[in-house]
Amino acid sequence: MAALRAAGGYTVMAAYDRARSLADAASGVDVLVIATPDAAVSDTAAQVIPVPGTVVVHLSGSLGLDVLAPHVHRASLHPLVPLPNPEVGAARLRSGVTFAVAGDPAARAMAEALGGQVVEVADELRTNYHAAATIAANHLVALLGQVERVAATAGLPLSAFAGLIQAAAEDALVLGPPDALTGPAARGDWATMDRHRSVLASMPGSRTELAAYDAMVALARRLSMDTADADADMFAAPLTLAPAPRVEQVA
Repeated sequence: MAALRAAGGYTVMAAYDRARSLADAASGVDVLVIATPDAAVSDTAAQVIPVPGTVVVHLSGSLGLDVLAPHVHRASLHPLVPLPNPEVGAARLRSGVTFAVAGDPAARAMAEALGGQVVEVADELRTNYHAAATIAANHLVALLGQVERVAATAGLPLSAFAGLIQAAAEDALVLGPPDALTGPAARGDWATMDRHRSVLASMPGSRTELAAYDAMVALARRLSMDTADADADMFAAPLTLAPAPRVEQVA
């Protein structure tokens, strides 16, 4: 909400806390934003008395609009960017990121007010969308955790690989993943990858480290061959608005 206030065009009301009754949360505002964890969205929406003309918006990437019953005017607004804390989040939300929206046009209006790019994601495709978002953010961070652990065995910090990480990500976005892929998996250099696996096998938690490495080799081989049959190749290889709207928030 800090980002929306800074963007202008909206009057942002004080957020409701957990001790306050939610019954009248939709009264006197144009938009009510439910910013709770996913598991609490449905129960939170049900506690609010519906008000004609008030749009109720949730910020979940995985949920559809049905969780906002019994409200008639429903929408979802999900930013495709990590929000680690309020200060960083407020800046990132105004940096031109993509927002996935659905339902009432109020969600699109809010995204555009923040200067964002907008994509429409229907309820029936919500899980597909959220799976992609999870892989793009959470799984990428987990993978960098493995980079950090393996780099430490060579006496190096994760920051030493920053240029490589950033350039690879930029290449994937600009050139497309197939053309950006380099390295031993793309070349089919099984001898090098077997040496990698020997190092991983000597590390604490070796079973997890090897499983992650093998899974990523399989994905890299699939990408390099542009076919799902690369999975078989992997295992056969010798590897062991008008007037300013009033916005309420429930957090």
